[in-house]
Amino acid sequence: MTAASDPVRTPRRAFWGDARFFLGVLLVAASVVGVWLVVSAARQTVPVYAAAHTIVPGEAIAAGDLKVVEVALGPVTGTYLAPDDLDEAAVATRTIEAGELVPAASVGDPDSARTTSVVVRSAVDVPASVDAGTVVEVWSAPLVEQGAYDEPRILVADATVVAVTRDDSMIGGGAAALELVIPRADVSATLAAMADGSALSVVPTTGAGS
Repeated sequence: MTAASDPVRTPRRAFWGDARFFLGVLLVAASVVGVWLVVSAARQTVPVYAAAHTIVPGEAIAAGDLKVVEVALGPVTGTYLAPDDLDEAAVATRTIEAGELVPAASVGDPDSARTTSVVVRSAVDVPASVDAGTVVEVWSAPLVEQGAYDEPRILVADATVVAVTRDDSMIGGGAAALELVIPRADVSATLAAMADGSALSVVPTTGAGS
């Protein structure tokens, strides 16, 4: 029998049990710090450029064409053009819509441009919705004889409008001269069609101008 005076011994807590407790505390703390860092990074903003107006392919880009905005971009910060990244001789390589953040990949060197600008007078009415940045097709109807034209065919399949000058005083109304950005490969055929008296028509691509 155990003597009544013998002390009751409390089992000692194993060391590995204490280690698990402290490891759990460290994991919770690390999780909290991680969440704080993510939230903090998401709140940090950086200055990048946004287009002040629609910029078309081949158009020279100056500071006046852009506005600086503060946005939170996180890991994609380098994807967009920052104020220190704009070169003096930069041109747009694609259409940049007004208000759009300017992707760094949409700005290039003038020597690498594969487009050029021409002015075309459309033989048909141009919808009022056609404006800078609208993608259009240029159709050509070759002149057969005075007042007679052959069947129209696509001359330029992918052109971008730079500017539109409408002359509503013309009989029938709606006559327009359009400055277009076209691929350099289409320049020769376009100039030839303009020189031989072909009727050129500027038509919005499917879904445009509606």
